[in-house]
Amino acid sequence: MSQALGHRLAPRVALASLLLLAACGPRDRSADGAGDSASVASASVDLNGVGATLPYPLYARWFNDYAAERGVRINYRSEGSKQGIAAAVTGNADFGATDSSVPDSVLKAANIRLLHIPMAVGAVAITYHVPGVVRPLRLTPELIVGLFSGRIRKWNAPQVRSVNPGVELPDLAVRAIFRSDGSGTAGVFNQYLTAIAPSGIPRRNGVPNVQDAVVRDGNEAVASEVKATPGSIAYLEVVYARQNRLPVAHVQNASGRFVSPMPFEIAMAAANTLEDRAPLDDEYADGFRISLVNARGEQAYPLASYTWLLVAPDRLSADKRSALSAFLHWAYEQGSSTASALGYVPLPSTVATQVLTRVDRALGCDPCASGGGPGTVP
Repeated sequence: MSQALGHRLAPRVALASLLLLAACGPRDRSADGAGDSASVASASVDLNGVGATLPYPLYARWFNDYAAERGVRINYRSEGSKQGIAAAVTGNADFGATDSSVPDSVLKAANIRLLHIPMAVGAVAITYHVPGVVRPLRLTPELIVGLFSGRIRKWNAPQVRSVNPGVELPDLAVRAIFRSDGSGTAGVFNQYLTAIAPSGIPRRNGVPNVQDAVVRDGNEAVASEVKATPGSIAYLEVVYARQNRLPVAHVQNASGRFVSPMPFEIAMAAANTLEDRAPLDDEYADGFRISLVNARGEQAYPLASYTWLLVAPDRLSADKRSALSAFLHWAYEQGSSTASALGYVPLPSTVATQVLTRVDRALGCDPCASGGGPGTVP
């Protein structure tokens, strides 16, 4: 990472405190199947989208602000990453939204060109309910696998105590809580497990086969279960952990350092990964469909992920491709402060610049590059 990049990244990341505005906090709808709609009331909508619940507060604010400023209406239904992928693949919406990338098998079966457009950087936090522990626990990859697989059964097991010297750990049974597999959160966590332990978590008929384990749908349901269950350990999006005042573990990254899921550490995962993979020659085959899991760098948080818009350019009219390009320029150039205020981590400036250049090209919209407003990504 160059010194110049560090200087450009620091001011933006410093703005991103992981605090949510109470009125606009994430509203997880995956548990009851209800969808939220983000749009200015109107009989006509210029773009329609379906997908992930995590970015809903951000998209709702962006789309309404953009409609008020530019008169372009974007409707978004918050139904979950699985539904966002399905909508993008089938063409039932102009764009989908997801917290986990579309699997190779799905892309091959769909036989379409599908563009992954990163809109912000998120992270999965490891949270727990261990009475008496007042400072963040440190977890190595081996401990995470052991605690979630049932191989480590007690919180005061020697493996846990050796990594957390001086912490009074109770003689309390560990109880793992899992998300439903259709969620983007589960997708990121499973990618991480695959990276650190290919054998992963034992399963039977697709369900975690771990003694006393619980499976819950939605971040809010997971947060409530953690609060109510002493001895529990779980994973959920970091914004929900902060909103619910849950402790989050410091996780050992690929460089051996223990890091917390704070804005700078999350952003560093994106910046380092993109720098390692430059140049990106094929937006469709790979491009921004990049895993940030276990990213390089001493300060990178290992369970980071983009949240993406999914677009099949060949299915959009020229007018819709132009409208989408103009919105993306506006969001990256003028919307980063809104993202920070709502608790999201904006794309580092170097990442945003590459995204705009390549997405415009993929949309066949190079002349649209100035459509989002004057200036460039700061």
